[in-house]
Amino acid sequence: MRTRHRHPATCLTFTCVVGLLLETTSASARAQAADHAQPDTPEPVYLRDRGSGVATSMFGTYVRRRELLVYPFFEYYVDHDYEYAPVDLGVPGDVDYRGRYRASEGLLFLGYGLTDNLAVELEAAIIRATLDTAPDDASVLPDRIEESGLGDVEAQIRWRMRTENATRPELFSFAELVFPRNEHKPLIGTPGVELKAGVGLIRGFALGTISSRIAVEYAEGSTSPWDLGEYAVEYLKRLSPAWRIYVGIEGEQDEISLITEAQWHIGRKAFVRFNNGVGLTSKATDWAPEVGIVFSPFAR
Repeated sequence: MRTRHRHPATCLTFTCVVGLLLETTSASARAQAADHAQPDTPEPVYLRDRGSGVATSMFGTYVRRRELLVYPFFEYYVDHDYEYAPVDLGVPGDVDYRGRYRASEGLLFLGYGLTDNLAVELEAAIIRATLDTAPDDASVLPDRIEESGLGDVEAQIRWRMRTENATRPELFSFAELVFPRNEHKPLIGTPGVELKAGVGLIRGFALGTISSRIAVEYAEGSTSPWDLGEYAVEYLKRLSPAWRIYVGIEGEQDEISLITEAQWHIGRKAFVRFNNGVGLTSKATDWAPEVGIVFSPFAR
């Protein structure tokens, strides 16, 4: 799971783009009403678990053309051996220590399907984080650091480059922009622009849907700005019209986590996500539960 970090100026950007999304959705309502009148056609077996939508950055979640996804959710982080260096927190000292980290986030995710193969996303967070520094930390850092405020603000574009059929998997790509913000709050802030680009494959089978992805990332101002980004192998299974399950191994460099999720579809327009992340390596977050509800006001 990811601990997010961004710039007060991005609030204006976020507000403007949200307005454009909502305006676009309103303008497409009549066109979508015509779609509603069309009879549903049976989907092939390989689409049974996920449907025909474009893969979003949210685990096991897909968005269709002219569909708006709204996802308010809460996430909590617990890490007993959080790695940090004093220099990363604004004071002299480049020795790595392990501290005790806690954080809670309230987030809002928006996703919109521009076409059958193209989607955009926005996500913003409000975060409160606490770090109890290591007992052997000899720097001038206090025993406890607490920061709160605007967390990550990011935008993504998702492109399905090749659709799946009976003989080949789906191929998709994505690009992400994380806006800089809260440079004076190093525990929750992002000092410079962060960029990420990646590709992935999806293949549906009778026993479930397998997907994989990998990305590279750029962090402005870092001593090593280019690095391996996120990578994952994932499994999604539709158990019934109401329930889907997800299991994934997700990593970023040497931080690897096991992600599990249950999705309870309470209707055609909404489902609840119960997500849980457990760190598999020492540098990964030990525990990161998440809960929220995804709804689509104009779902068919």
